[in-house]
This record gives sequence, C-alpha cells and structure tokens, in this order.
Amino acid sequence: MPKAYLIGHITVTNPTDYAEYVRLDTPIIEAAGGRFLVRGGESEVLEGNFKQRHVVVEFPDIAAARAFYLSPAYQRVAQIRFENADSDMLIVEGTS
Repeated sequence: MPKAYLIGHITVTNPTDYAEYVRLDTPIIEAAGGRFLVRGGESEVLEGNFKQRHVVVEFPDIAAARAFYLSPAYQRVAQIRFENADSDMLIVEGTS
C-alpha cells in the first residue's frame, strides 16, 4: 500500500499564536503515524506563487492521513491555524 503525504502551504499571520498550533499538532500527528519530512525551513519559489511556509508529513497510507486530519483532536487544534494563518492543505498518495 502506498504511503500518503499531507502537504501544507502556509502564510502565518500571527506568529505568537501560531507557535501554539505547532506545539499542539506535533503529538497528534506522531500518534497518528505521521512523520515530518519538511517543516518550514528555507524554500525557493521556482514557478508560480506560493505561501511562505511549507510542511510535508508522511503517513503509512491515505486512510491514516485522512483519519488524522478529520480526527476531533486535530480539528480542535486546527482552529488555531485557521485563526492565525492562511493555509492550503492537501493529501496526496505516494507512488509506493
């Protein structure tokens, strides 16, 4: 079964409160089998327009990624992100 990746493109509008989101989402992601591959860091736009921060989390499969995102625990924490950032999130299935 192919792995899945949760990908987020984020522009933080309130860094102080957004830091609380980062602190709280990490244990939920890890408990769901997620592993951060990219979390912020330097990036360079080669084509198009992107937000300032990028996150890639690997999950065992698409069902695990979807279950994490839709979980009540994460949705409560996601409210902090909604209030303190402009973000695009997607789940994509890997090739193997």
